[in-house]
Amino acid sequence: MRAMDRRWHRWGTGAGLLVLTFLPALLSQPYVDASGPAWASLTVYEAVGVVVLLLRRRLPATAFVVGFGALLAALVWSAGEGAKLSPLVFLPPAVLLYNLGYRGASGRRTGTAVLGVAVLGVVGLWLNRLTTDSSDFRGGVDVLAALAPMPLAWVMGFAARTRQALLAAAERQAADARRARALEAAQAAQRERARIAGEMHDVVAHSLTLLVVHAETLRARGGELPDWARAQVDGLAAAGRQSSGELRDLLRMLRDPADAVPLRPTPDLAELNTLLDGHRAIGGTVELTMDLAPEAVPGAVQLAGYRVVQEALVNARRHAPGAPVRVTVASVAGRLRCEVVNGPAARRGAADAGIGLGLVSMDDRVGALGGDLTAGPTGDGGFRVLATMPLECAGG
Repeated sequence: MRAMDRRWHRWGTGAGLLVLTFLPALLSQPYVDASGPAWASLTVYEAVGVVVLLLRRRLPATAFVVGFGALLAALVWSAGEGAKLSPLVFLPPAVLLYNLGYRGASGRRTGTAVLGVAVLGVVGLWLNRLTTDSSDFRGGVDVLAALAPMPLAWVMGFAARTRQALLAAAERQAADARRARALEAAQAAQRERARIAGEMHDVVAHSLTLLVVHAETLRARGGELPDWARAQVDGLAAAGRQSSGELRDLLRMLRDPADAVPLRPTPDLAELNTLLDGHRAIGGTVELTMDLAPEAVPGAVQLAGYRVVQEALVNARRHAPGAPVRVTVASVAGRLRCEVVNGPAARRGAADAGIGLGLVSMDDRVGALGGDLTAGPTGDGGFRVLATMPLECAGG
């Protein structure tokens, strides 16, 4: 659409230029000389001028020489027939000279064009002297007065070209500056990501690895532990290994976003049973109801639903240990509905567990997919988390 608009604008500009260049001479000619030879000379000259003006973009120097030659031929022939042309016939050469300065023809071409016009001028004056005896039709001061302002047209065209070049250079500099700022910002962000990754590795990864090592040590001595402790240790070791793998993926992404492909498959709704088994292994009670096929759900929605259930289970263990949990995953009116409800705590939870960002993270993840998240206490002292997301979400 823009290309068509530009094409129409260019054609409109060209048509307007033709009218403003050639119409004034036609309108003023009756007041100068209405004879047949004058009109014939003017008509032929303007017909040639229209063709030359249309070629001015491709051949600026040639167009100027041909246009000036056509003007001289018209003036000499009219003078020989005892006819005069309107002074406005000098408008087309002025436009062509402006075009020569603006189009940026090489210095050699410009010099050649000027030399050619000078030669044509001398030849025209010589022919004018040969073809007419009357001083009224011989080129003189009036012709020089019309030609004198012509160099100004070239200067104006050259100035316009220079201004355009300066604007283009300024735009390039601005674009370079924007690219430099964007690169600097990207480098600063990469440095910050690397710093965060280093701190996470030092603070979290080492402690998590130590936790897994201790859990595996206890598993190795499982014969010395009671049955309930062995189940707890198995769940602790499995959760630690999973968290270690996810943390490695996160650190790789922070160090280099281009290498963001996880080492482990992205969890989805099909792995909810495994997630719930881990919750049961450490003594939790949980029930799952899922009435849809996970493969029918886009991958991004599956991941968000999995994370919502995962975070809700973690919160239940922290704040309501021993409480039964009910997980419901269903498709309702073209939306995925994930609901996690836990009952009242069986024993006192850790009041200072966590840093309070779980619900914020869930809300951000669900909101990014065009969904909604609600969370709050239930009437019986429990807690309910409900997330709904459109199933047609792009990103699956």
